Amino acid sequence: MKRELVLNGNPMEEIVGFARAVRVGPYITIGGTAPVGADGKTVGIGDAGRQAERCFEIIGDALERAGSGWHDVVRTRIILTDIDDWKSVIDVRAKFCRQAKPVDTIMQITRFVNPQWLVEVEADAVVAEDCQAGFR
Repeated sequence: MKRELVLNGNPMEEIVGFARAVRVGPYITIGGTAPVGADGKTVGIGDAGRQAERCFEIIGDALERAGSGWHDVVRTRIILTDIDDWKSVIDVRAKFCRQAKPVDTIMQITRFVNPQWLVEVEADAVVAEDCQAGFR
């Protein structure tokens, strides 16, 4: 199966060797996605819901670049620094995932690399066979 990297220009892609997403055949894995704007700065400081929205926007872009979309997502993982933020974040998730209804995990950790980040989101997708022919 072909392995394709989905890069978004983050300088850390080359520094530490990671991709926003990796697609192998019909499988797409999107790693921990932080609430970072195009300017490289944290979006929505102090607002977990706004940060989650930015994470989901970045994931949506990666899915599109990988020849997919939210309809193919089979799993999301919500990682929070304060579990009490779960409701505002899950409300954002619903806007993107309500139709596909992927499985989900919500967990709390102590902190992220950047202390301004309140949330990161991961996603996995499997592209339906009839859609694979159109993938670059």
